[in-house]
Amino acid sequence: MLYSMTAFAAAKGEFEGQSWAWELRSVNGKGLDLRLRVPDWIEGLEAGLRARLSKAMARGNVSLSLRVQSDERGGALSVNEALLEDVLAAMAGIEARAMDRGLSLAPANAADIVGLRGVLETGTSAQDTGALGRALLADFESVLESFLDMRRAEGAALAQVLGAQLDEIETLTKEAAEVAEARRDDLSQSFRAALARVIEGASGADEGRVAQELAMMAVKLDVTEEIDRLRAHVGAARELIAQGSPMGRKLDFLSQEFNREANTLCSKAQNTGLTRIGLGLKTVIDQMREQVQNVE
Repeated sequence: MLYSMTAFAAAKGEFEGQSWAWELRSVNGKGLDLRLRVPDWIEGLEAGLRARLSKAMARGNVSLSLRVQSDERGGALSVNEALLEDVLAAMAGIEARAMDRGLSLAPANAADIVGLRGVLETGTSAQDTGALGRALLADFESVLESFLDMRRAEGAALAQVLGAQLDEIETLTKEAAEVAEARRDDLSQSFRAALARVIEGASGADEGRVAQELAMMAVKLDVTEEIDRLRAHVGAARELIAQGSPMGRKLDFLSQEFNREANTLCSKAQNTGLTRIGLGLKTVIDQMREQVQNVE
C-alpha cells in the first residue's frame, strides 16, 4: 500500500484538571523531519512522541503541536517560596538604594507581589506530571492513527492516479513502436536517395564509405532501445507500487529515467508522428513526477 506524505489530524482531551489540544500535520520531504512543539515540563513526553512518530513513518516534514492548559478550578495554587524570597530581597534592596538617594517609593501590596510571574503557581506535582505524560502518550495513539488513516487514503488515491498514468505511458510506448517500425521503410528510402545523390554529385566518392556513414546515421536514429527501456520502466514502476511504501525515492528516480528516454525519443524522432508521441510521453511523465513527490 502506498502512503502519502500529506496528512492532518487534530484532537482534544483532558485528564485530572488538565486539558489539551493536538495538531499533527505533514507535507512532502526528502527525508523524515520531525518538528515537535510540546510542553518541556512534562518529563519524557517529547522523547516518547518522537519515538512513536519515527516508528510510524519514513518520510515527510512532520509538525506536531500540543497545547496543555490547567483547569484553575481543579488545580491547587501554591507559592514558589524560593522565588518569593528572591523577590522580597530585591525589593528591599531597591527601597534601600532609593532612600539613599532621597527617593520615596510607593509601598507594594501582596497583590503586586503575587502578580509577578512565577511567584504564584498553578500546576501539578512531579508525580502528577508523570501521570499526565502517560495520559498524553495514550491519547496520542488515536491522533496518530487518524493521521495515518489519512496518509493511507491519500496513498490509495495516488496509486490509482499513478496506475492510470502508467497505462497511458504504456499505450504511447506501443504507438511509438508502431510508428518507428513504419518509419523504418521511410528512412531506408531516404538514405538510399541520399546515397544516390552523393555518388552522382561527387566524382570519385567512395560509395562504400558513404554507405557506411549513412548506415551509422540510421543506427543513431533507431529508437528501439528507448522503447524497450520505457516498457521496462513501466513494469518496474508497477512492481514498486505493488510493494508499497516506503518507496517514493525509488519511484522518483525511475520517473527521471522515464523522462530521459522520452527526451531521447524526441531527439531521434525525425518524424512528425513520433515527435507527437514523444511530446505526449513527456507531458504524462511530468504529471507523474508531480504525483510521485507526494509518495512516502
